[in-house]
Amino acid sequence: MDSGGISIFISANPQEVSMSEYKIPDGHELRIAISGKSGCGNTTVSTLLSKILGIKLINFTFRQLAQEKGLTLAQVIENAKTDDSYDIAVDTRQVELARAESCILGSRLAIWMLKEADLKVYLGASDDVRAKRILNREGGNLDEIKAFTEMRDREDSRRYKKLYDIDNNDISFVDLNIDTAQYTPDQIAEIILEKAADKGLLEKL
Repeated sequence: MDSGGISIFISANPQEVSMSEYKIPDGHELRIAISGKSGCGNTTVSTLLSKILGIKLINFTFRQLAQEKGLTLAQVIENAKTDDSYDIAVDTRQVELARAESCILGSRLAIWMLKEADLKVYLGASDDVRAKRILNREGGNLDEIKAFTEMRDREDSRRYKKLYDIDNNDISFVDLNIDTAQYTPDQIAEIILEKAADKGLLEKL
């Protein structure tokens, strides 16, 4: 359904979603920005869309920054604790790369930073669902993961507000707000592709 320009998929039957084929119209470019907190499937869905559409997945991280600066990843992470320029460098480079060509930009701040994105998608899930996914992926103790995830969410929100005056809990402007607990990654990708087609950004084959 549509609410204030936002398409929200929460209670539809996942079995109704089937994968179709799409292409970017000739002579056009497409930039899809996807954001979500840890455990919401951002990386999985972004990678899947990149493969389906045959366009670049933007993935510039501290690891690539470390290579450019001639530092180890551990050094960059440690330096970033007291120097905001490392975060700013990564966030800025992601946007620069995304502006260069058709792409999927999947990051915590993609939908806010890439203002000109053709489609902005937010992937969400409850705290319990997120914690269980992280547990399945990384192992550990569920209660400790929940506590750490809550702490990380608070720290991320504080940092984004400080660096960019971004409220990462305000998603009122997105094209799609998807509850990822209701769908598989393939089904989420199909929902996003269908929305892009509805907006004339993709042609359905």
